[in-house]
Amino acid sequence: MNIPFTKMQGLGNDYFYVDVTRHAPEEVRKAVLSDPSAFSLRWSDRHLGIGSDGLVLIGDSPRADFSMRIFNADGSEAKMCGNASRCIGKYVYEKGLTDKTVVTLDTLSGIKTLNLQVTSGKVVSVTVDMGFGDFLFNCPIEADGRTFCGTAISMGNPHLVIPVEDVTSFDVARYGSILERHPLFPDRTNVEFYSVLPGDDITSLRMRVWERGSGITQACGTGACATAVAATLSKVTDGLCEVVMDGGSLLIRYNPASGQVLMTGPAAFVFEGTIDA
Repeated sequence: MNIPFTKMQGLGNDYFYVDVTRHAPEEVRKAVLSDPSAFSLRWSDRHLGIGSDGLVLIGDSPRADFSMRIFNADGSEAKMCGNASRCIGKYVYEKGLTDKTVVTLDTLSGIKTLNLQVTSGKVVSVTVDMGFGDFLFNCPIEADGRTFCGTAISMGNPHLVIPVEDVTSFDVARYGSILERHPLFPDRTNVEFYSVLPGDDITSLRMRVWERGSGITQACGTGACATAVAATLSKVTDGLCEVVMDGGSLLIRYNPASGQVLMTGPAAFVFEGTIDA
């Protein structure tokens, strides 16, 4: 059976998206939902498959406009992804699955609201109300003989945010791979390293990420939000900042009084095709 898919990316954080809503053929829904972890593991391979950071399923929901399930490149299921959420907003609008510009999305970390900025029928950017949960500020943590001071924070998925002097030359793979599996995180964690860039208008943070289950990726939406919250707690920024990643930048607005975290950024189609199940 050939499974139709759409490759999309948000700041280089690329996934392939499969429609399993009621609009999709029943045989496609049954095939993909039978073992999405295995499909993600096989199809994400950048040499033998589609090549991606993982698989995203766009489905129906009894309590929101749509649902999202995310499977990393290693087959593990993730709870939330900001970049994937923005891509889904673009997908459902431009594919005609909805005409709404405010879309609710059911995820494993709760219902998220997507605000679509539309010009001439195209979604040019999406703002996601991310929110965040518990955090542990200024937590000392050791990896490979080096002690870091980081902030552990939940964005619906776990993050560890660590400031470093120069993130561009920092060995993200070495320390990220160790910290992902640190005993402090029994379910593993995403790890963000950041440094402050010079700037006058708003604070700019240069961030690089080691994603749980995927390794180094071009960008991470929840990681950018976690970084902005951690930097605000550290008085590095007042809550409004630009987070610059390998794949591009996101604008993050964090309101410490309400706990609201708004992430704004682009999403893009790459290509479409079918793949043998």
